[in-house]
Amino acid sequence: MSEQLAVPTLPLANGARIPQFGLGTWPMSDAEAERAVAEAIGTGYRLIDTAYKYGNETGVGRGLRASGVPREELFVTSKLNGEWHGREKVREAFRDSVGKLGVDYLDLYLIHWPMPWQDRYVDAFLGLTDLLREGLVRAIGLSNFKPAHIDRIRAATDVTPDVNQIQLNPTLTREATRAYDREHGIVTQSWGPIGHGRELLSEPVVTEIAERYGRTPAQVVLRWHVELGLVPIPKTSSPERMKTNIDIFDFSLTPADVAALSALDRGEEAATDSDSVGH
Repeated sequence: MSEQLAVPTLPLANGARIPQFGLGTWPMSDAEAERAVAEAIGTGYRLIDTAYKYGNETGVGRGLRASGVPREELFVTSKLNGEWHGREKVREAFRDSVGKLGVDYLDLYLIHWPMPWQDRYVDAFLGLTDLLREGLVRAIGLSNFKPAHIDRIRAATDVTPDVNQIQLNPTLTREATRAYDREHGIVTQSWGPIGHGRELLSEPVVTEIAERYGRTPAQVVLRWHVELGLVPIPKTSSPERMKTNIDIFDFSLTPADVAALSALDRGEEAATDSDSVGH
């Protein structure tokens, strides 16, 4: 990445700013996460995403410290697992996560899945608002939540989530959820932003655009997210892919390119259904 290329940030509803690109760490082990996080931060990454469920918060924390970058320059996200859904349980889960990470606060704390069959995600979000009010987290949000779930939260708490992290890439454009998030001032973050395996990256429209711009297929897909105002968090432990993945802020796609990539959409039914899946 060229020295002059800085990752832009986006404003969040509750006052913080989030880098528009980050490193996902699922399914890294502690040892792999330690190496990858330190390498990514050295490459220029500042947003690091983990979760209680990933089982690698300890390794992520070691990587944060090994990087030598001051804590206040980093944006650290973790996620609350389903067994902690409950206003008071959230505090216990938070202490567990920051203890493993070796940090005093989180920049962003998300409810990992709504798990509507428990009917406790509103209470869990109330717990997040407590942490936000006390300054223990800088921003709060959701992962894999649908507009109907978010409507319940906003009605019950009168607090707008900062972020909704969802499965999203050109084959899963999630237009309705993105439109809802945008209408309510919620930043949409993309997990699985380049899909799984090489299927998306081998699509003729992706490879044609990549060839035209002299870029890799992954760079083209990641730039698609940026053009749409999303925050992609691709997972990789490869130092070379880390460098190429983040090197997307010195070119732009045309509206026609964005539309051509979006035409790969397979519809909402192709996404993981968070009404029936979660942890």
